[in-house]
Formats: sequence, structure tokens, C-alpha cells
Amino acid sequence: MLIRKAVETDALRIADILFLAMEKILYDFMGKTSRTEALTVMQDLVSVPGNQYSYSNCWVVEGDSGVVGAVAVYDGARLSELRGPVAEYIRARFGTDFNPADETEAGEYYVDSLGVLPDQQGKGIGSRLLEFLINEYVTVRGETLGLLVDKENPGAKKLYLKLGFKPVGEKALAGKVMDHLRIIPSGGELGALS
Repeated sequence: MLIRKAVETDALRIADILFLAMEKILYDFMGKTSRTEALTVMQDLVSVPGNQYSYSNCWVVEGDSGVVGAVAVYDGARLSELRGPVAEYIRARFGTDFNPADETEAGEYYVDSLGVLPDQQGKGIGSRLLEFLINEYVTVRGETLGLLVDKENPGAKKLYLKLGFKPVGEKALAGKVMDHLRIIPSGGELGALS
């Protein structure tokens, strides 16, 4: 298994994988529940640079059968810049008011979406991808890594806590209150930024 920075030719597979993690949120963004349209939205966004879901912000896990896992990670300070093209696309395509609350902020690299293909789940791929991100961003780069976890997903929260993430507060996303977790470089001080 190889974890590497995504390239443009990975975009369609990444879109399929991130869709698994974002399906319900995409329906909220679109104002409708068409799986086909939501997958098209994901494909369109992942395929172009300059937005929060772009392949250029992704890492992929490559197995024997190709890309089996993906994660979108970006500097929280760039959220507004990276969200702008997403908002424009959603408004133009669906005529919906796209203005979700900020799920991240300056001071952390944000794990926006992480997914593993269904036939590859349960093999530790998601955990290995998170361990890679912790090493790459926290250990090597000395950055804080943050994410949100649904309060209705205690299994995911348990995994994040086991990996060293700590609760720092709550944030709203797509009408739900989520736990905001962070992991910081050794010697850093953990705390809520806002």
C-alpha cells in the first residue's frame, strides 16, 4: 500500500471515494437528493484545482487495484479562498444559497473528507491514512491537524482519540453540531482557536 499526493488522473476515483463521506452533506448543499447529480458535483469539483475538494488538496492510498482511499486536507486559513469556487458552482448549478458555517480556521490543517472504498473497509486503510497525515503534518511540518466528527459516530471519534486527537470544542456543519478535534505538534499548546 502506497500513500501519495494525488494527481489529476486520480480525480474521478477520488470523487467516488470522497462522495462516500460527503453524500448527505452534498444533498444539503444542492437542496436535493439526487445521488447521480451529487456524484457529478463531486466529480466536477475534484477535477479542477483551486477549491477545497480538488485533487490538488488530496492524498490517496494506492493498493493493488489502484486508488482505494482518499483524503482532502488543506490549510484552514485558506477556507474562504477554497470555498469560493464551490459556492459559485453550487449557486450557478442549483440556484441554492450556499453559505455554510466555517468548519475550520487559521491555525490548523483541516481534514475535510476521508473515505475508503466499501470493499476495502475494515482493513485499517483509514487508520493508516490518518497516521500518515499525523506524521506528515504534525510531526514533519510541525502543524496542527484538525477535523470534525459527527456526534452520532462514536466509533470514528474513538479512533481519532486513540490516534491522539483531543476535543477542542464544537462546530456546526450542514445543520449538525460536530465535535472539533485537533492533534498538535509535540510541545504545542492545545486550545480552541475561536
